[in-house]
Amino acid sequence: FDRAAVRLHRDRAAPHMDRHDFLLREVGKRLADRLENIKRKFRHTLDLGCHRGELGSILAEREDIKWIVNCDLSFLMASLSPEPRLVADEESLPFQNNCFDMVTSLLSLHWVNDLPSTLIEVARCLKPDGLFLAAMFGVGTLVELRHSLLEAEETIFGRVYPRVSPFVLPGDVGGLLQRAGFAMPVVDTEQITVTYPNTLALMQELRGMGEGNATQGRPRHFTARSVLQRAAQLYLADTNNSDGRIVAHFQIVYLAAWKKHKTQPRPLTPGSAKKHLADILGATETSLGGLAQSIVRSK
Repeated sequence: FDRAAVRLHRDRAAPHMDRHDFLLREVGKRLADRLENIKRKFRHTLDLGCHRGELGSILAEREDIKWIVNCDLSFLMASLSPEPRLVADEESLPFQNNCFDMVTSLLSLHWVNDLPSTLIEVARCLKPDGLFLAAMFGVGTLVELRHSLLEAEETIFGRVYPRVSPFVLPGDVGGLLQRAGFAMPVVDTEQITVTYPNTLALMQELRGMGEGNATQGRPRHFTARSVLQRAAQLYLADTNNSDGRIVAHFQIVYLAAWKKHKTQPRPLTPGSAKKHLADILGATETSLGGLAQSIVRSK
């Protein structure tokens, strides 16, 4: 990604973000709800990629969260969020080791170029047994828009440019969290469906959210009107709505993990069990050694 473009898009969106923040607020509420079953106080919390503080405002209402630092790549986004606030790059955080009880992130991590390194940075800033709680867009996001634009451009010009950002595969996230130094990762997904009057309205909404195209290989010129018109036709045909509206799908990947600590439960080492499973089940244990040998010989 072109991080300068990401910053510029967020700067441009910041003054009018309240017109386009419904998805942030909805996902933010759902993310905050995941704290309901966690009986712990989080004195120092960092909200990473805070936008205008949508998630922080929700978390600030909770009694178990005392102090939230709002942090964003965009100066204008950060300046419109509640204090304390600062501008920082998610991939290189300006914090000491082991200083936060919780780090959160709401729909921002899909813009980092090096997600594994970013997760390592998050783990570094967390105190031992600290919580990382985040939501990010998954690969099932905006698939209809992506396909419509690609097909329209291929049909008209015989070549394509990246028009919609690539998103993470949910199945990869758990392993990335573990390699970054987290324990007990939990990853799940849900799909949020939103309808729009037409493709142009969807694209305007994305720009209003600061989610414009910031891929390195994007074209440096305006998209041809013929491509937009053809993409709109393809999108509508794919949606097949009787009311003429289009449907956009956003796959949300939720992740929660804890920084490793010696007090956390750990899986037993193989062979360390004190009882046989047969004893627990009240069954008779039968050796398969001879059977296994006869099977090997028969091959």
